[in-house]
Amino acid sequence: MNLKEHIRNIPDFPKPGIMFRDITPLLANAEVFREVIREFATRYCDAGITAVCAAEARGFIFAAPLALELNCAFVPVRKPGKLPFDTTAFHYELEYGTDTLEMHTDAVGEGDRVLLVDDLLATGGTMQACVKLAEKSGAEVVGAAFLVELTFLKGREKLEPIECFSLISYDGED
Repeated sequence: MNLKEHIRNIPDFPKPGIMFRDITPLLANAEVFREVIREFATRYCDAGITAVCAAEARGFIFAAPLALELNCAFVPVRKPGKLPFDTTAFHYELEYGTDTLEMHTDAVGEGDRVLLVDDLLATGGTMQACVKLAEKSGAEVVGAAFLVELTFLKGREKLEPIECFSLISYDGED
């Protein structure tokens, strides 16, 4: 199945010069969406994953059904103040400022094998923060999986030595 056929390209969104990769047509097609989850599950079914972690919000779309397929925990990683229990935080740099992500302190720990999931790998900053949160809690990060990777932004380099896997990649304006 050619998953790229189900990604809509929106030029100049959210600002001129940006080609936005809209995943909503893929999500609207149950057969295609199911295939995405199936491909992720097939890749990681024998990896001993105990938790699938994802940052809000689009990462949740793929991580929750994947956790069910892998018969493991789903762990939400959220912006500050969104989780109701004790949290651990990681502060990270953005191009123009800083941001913070939080995870419950009891979400993962020693002995957990974590898969990180998101819809898109661009510069890798958000996923790098997720890696740091999981490792800070004592878990082992087994890999990072993405629906779409913008390879020209070199986000996977920021995540090394974590193994990155993406189902769709774009080298630029293709």
